[in-house]
Amino acid sequence: MSYRHKIGCSLENLKGIRDFIRKSLRTHVSSEVVMNEIILALDEMCSNLMIHAHHCNPDHFLELSIDVPTKGSLIFEITDDGEMFDINKFHEPEIGNLVHEKRKGGLGIRLVKSIMDGVEYLNRDGRFVCRLTKQVS
Repeated sequence: MSYRHKIGCSLENLKGIRDFIRKSLRTHVSSEVVMNEIILALDEMCSNLMIHAHHCNPDHFLELSIDVPTKGSLIFEITDDGEMFDINKFHEPEIGNLVHEKRKGGLGIRLVKSIMDGVEYLNRDGRFVCRLTKQVS
């Protein structure tokens, strides 16, 4: 089963993304906690792309796809034409440093990696794809 959603890169569209995820996964994810974790991780990734790769330009678009190849297996892909940001090459700041410097931000990627089972970046036909995987019971 597959679901697709095209989103303009405005932060105002994040609610629509969250609603799309919840509606698409309602029959595939029984735990409300797991559902909320998935929504949080995808919201974080989409907002990062909107802000950092597209500068919140509503004329730019992301595509979010959700594939359920087998029961309990979820594959999320965020595809865009913006600047590629490889989450796996990002050096996470130490939590102690964030607190000491009173910095805002820097925890989202750590959060995404802790929620998802796999995070990878690839180039498909000149477009950047962030693929996130999650196993659910």
